[in-house]
Amino acid sequence: MNCDQLTIEFLGTGTSTGVPQIGCQCAVCRSTDPRDKRLRASAIVTYRGKRLLIDCGPDFRQQILSASNWQLDALLLTHNHFDHIGGIEDLRVHSARGTFPIYARPDVITSLRERLPYCFSAHHYPGAPVLNILPIADQPFEVCGIEVTPIPVMHNMPIVGFKIGPMAYITDAKSICPAVVDSLKGVRLLVINALRIEPHPTHMSLSECLDVVRRINPDRTYLIHMSHGIGLHDEVSRNLPSGVELAYDGLKVTL
Repeated sequence: MNCDQLTIEFLGTGTSTGVPQIGCQCAVCRSTDPRDKRLRASAIVTYRGKRLLIDCGPDFRQQILSASNWQLDALLLTHNHFDHIGGIEDLRVHSARGTFPIYARPDVITSLRERLPYCFSAHHYPGAPVLNILPIADQPFEVCGIEVTPIPVMHNMPIVGFKIGPMAYITDAKSICPAVVDSLKGVRLLVINALRIEPHPTHMSLSECLDVVRRINPDRTYLIHMSHGIGLHDEVSRNLPSGVELAYDGLKVTL
């Protein structure tokens, strides 16, 4: 494997409710196409021999059992909403041979300590994951010898995406400032959220997302964090611009 080859494996491509949404009988939620079944958004990026997990939601156990390889070297967190951190307790096996590193903004770290106090108490709870939470700021930081650059975006609050090698990963964004868009020009692979067709107060719609994609102009784009409001995978795919695709759970993309 080329040391600069990057692979992203999409563990989940759905929004906080997942798809199908409980109690919904719309065409998307009743679809038999496996690409319309979406667990909460998460991905594994393999680069330079390391496997970095981005976000760890409540479906993590199911996702990692279905992944091509369960082993991980670190976790990067975009923000503190439950659909992105709700599975962290299931990292216990990944800390069996040592402390498992998690990289997050200070506000996310505070939230984790409040939600999972038994993982961080002075007297460690037997069986709980052994986690080492490392704060990140706006500057690039190193994870397992790999440079990772935070991408500041606005959700209902400031959150981050991540640039790793030739790829940029953005989820839950409602807006991205022009300077950040300019900084991403030249990435070969863009992963970015598109919640649904209709506008939403805290997430980009499909049209808003595609406007950002046009401005960044990557070689390839995969859309994530989609609700049933995005429409059927097969139908939406026919109308997307060249180079833009809907990601789906289990998809692996290699550069």
